[in-house]
Amino acid sequence: MPEFRISTQKRVFPSGVDVHAGVSAMSTPLALSAAALAEQTAQENAAIAHGLKRQDTDLLDRLIDTYQHRLMRYLTFLTGRRETAEDLFQETWIRVLMRGAQFNGKARFDTWLFTIARNLVIDLSRKKTMASLDEMQDPGDDERPFEVATDAPSPYDQFRLRENAAEVTSVLLKLHPSYREVLVLRFHEELPLEEIASVTRAPLSTVKSRLYRGLASLTPELEKLRSERNLTTGGLA
Repeated sequence: MPEFRISTQKRVFPSGVDVHAGVSAMSTPLALSAAALAEQTAQENAAIAHGLKRQDTDLLDRLIDTYQHRLMRYLTFLTGRRETAEDLFQETWIRVLMRGAQFNGKARFDTWLFTIARNLVIDLSRKKTMASLDEMQDPGDDERPFEVATDAPSPYDQFRLRENAAEVTSVLLKLHPSYREVLVLRFHEELPLEEIASVTRAPLSTVKSRLYRGLASLTPELEKLRSERNLTTGGLA
């Protein structure tokens, strides 16, 4: 088997990976039609599947360069700990190399990548005798539909633009894990709702409900955070 060059060392992130950074997995001309974009994505996924089956380490390096920011951001928000996220980052890419033959190119590569990462978080949680993400049931039963407009800033983007980025990150980390995960996948990683359902193994209606409830939780949590900060600073903040 070809040598895996990052399996024994921690990945060095250029200038630090910013969980706020919006790094796109693909650079695609805006003029492409939806059909052309779908065809291009299918061809890229097929090429990735072929390379992974051959355990092409050059391909793996390119994939790491392309997806490292997105993967680190997802793991950081999912675990709430940078150090844990870095360890799981390494393990995720090891799994990608070792199980590359399982990727058939029919699904999006980023969906498959996030699914591997999520399963590793669940495995780690179980080892620590903590409740797994699957066992952290959505605390609400609100099934109101939630749709994201495609021609205007999303409710989350509007919230993020109005508020301090560091405070938004703090608020996200305080949300219930099921809400935090779908918000990050939808609005940071820009996965379609159907892909989020695939990653989280949840029905589409549940994904929509978690998005709705997660967005509804942002403002109260931010107000609570600021209130607590004012109490500790005597109202000088």
